[in-house]
Amino acid sequence: MGDLAKIFKAYDVRGVVPDEFDEPTAEAVGAAFVEATGARSVVVAHDMRESSGPLSAAFVRGARSCGADVVHAGLGSTDLLYYASGSLGLPGVMFTASHNPARYNGMKMCRAGAVPIGGDTGLTEIRDRAAELLGSGLTEPLGDTAEPAGSLVERDLLQGYADHLRKLVDLSSIRPLKVVADAGNGMGGHTVPAVFEGLPIELVPLYFELDGSFPNHEANPLEPANLRDLQRAVRETGADLGLAFDGDADRCWVIDERGESVSPSAVTALVAVRELGKYPGATIIHNLITSAGVPEIVREHGGEPVRTRVGHSFIKAEMARTGAVFGGEHSAHYYFRDFWFADSGMLAAMHVLAALGEQDRPLSELIGAYARYHASGEINSTVADQDAALRSVRRAFDSRGTVDELDGLTVTGSDWWFNLRASNTEPLLRLNAEAADESKMTAIRDEVLAMVRGVSV
Repeated sequence: MGDLAKIFKAYDVRGVVPDEFDEPTAEAVGAAFVEATGARSVVVAHDMRESSGPLSAAFVRGARSCGADVVHAGLGSTDLLYYASGSLGLPGVMFTASHNPARYNGMKMCRAGAVPIGGDTGLTEIRDRAAELLGSGLTEPLGDTAEPAGSLVERDLLQGYADHLRKLVDLSSIRPLKVVADAGNGMGGHTVPAVFEGLPIELVPLYFELDGSFPNHEANPLEPANLRDLQRAVRETGADLGLAFDGDADRCWVIDERGESVSPSAVTALVAVRELGKYPGATIIHNLITSAGVPEIVREHGGEPVRTRVGHSFIKAEMARTGAVFGGEHSAHYYFRDFWFADSGMLAAMHVLAALGEQDRPLSELIGAYARYHASGEINSTVADQDAALRSVRRAFDSRGTVDELDGLTVTGSDWWFNLRASNTEPLLRLNAEAADESKMTAIRDEVLAMVRGVSV
């Protein structure tokens, strides 16, 4: 086993199995998790990857060896784990590598109440303690004859999770809807049937068979190629909408009745308006590369928009600080105060279904009110000297708009804006641009890209 720093990221653990992440490591992390958090009980769940069951079992051994009782929920989505942590009041660990390829696995950790654990809130301490345990040989497998100090209880939480979501968004009285859902052979195939059972929804399932080898396409809806089967199925079946989930089903992408993608910014605005209907005047969080339409719509409906950096740790921290009722990101992550400030793609999907089913217009018309601007989408450029490129772009645009550096470089003009920010892990600069009309957006996008990529305009 190599350096744990390679697999412990800013917000979670992720690596190739077994080269970077194996059962002894999971067992050491289980012990370290209990020691670092002081947890007396822990809830654990895992996704459908072949390595997830054995890795979670190893973690359980490590946690029990340090005296912690374990509630093992078995198969679940990441938001099911958050439900378990919140409803049971226990720290939790989810074994998943989300949308990563089949050879990967990892862990997402939280404290009781689904409070996230990241690099500056305990993950580094867990990593260092696990490395000590591995190095000292104190984590020899317990074996069948050893008696661990902590107990183990297996508990199926799927129905409780489904019931809880249905209390937060009541779909029982919506008009009948036909919905195509693409689980990508991930955990949506486990959770969607339970949540939709008994509702006025005709479900057309795509790739609901749990298969961590992802035989049909990657379970990553941010890649347009992974949406093609869903888009085709929506058109062919005459469905009202389509839903695409990632591998651990904490993200959801929406397709309208024409088979066209719905921007997560538009979904953010739609859900924000619904939450403001329940909580007038509330705060709504959005990251700085969601559409400019999001804060506009929030203000128009009496809410208070708050802009944050990109990344779930910043969203969740700002939600906790402000008491925000909802937060949305361009990456199709959606966060709810009523769901312990945690993210749930399923809950966002239910809001879209409720909004659609409570009126008679098709989704493309309904969502049109929330999609005001033309966006480039995120465009990556490989750049050896990121700082130099950012400085060059700033010099060129310094006098053309308002500049801020909350997260990379953001320049805002009268009817356009762009953000250029560096990847944390790769030699990439990521560009997002938006404008009131498509020609302006294209011009801004191409000008910045030409500078970044060293091509004269």
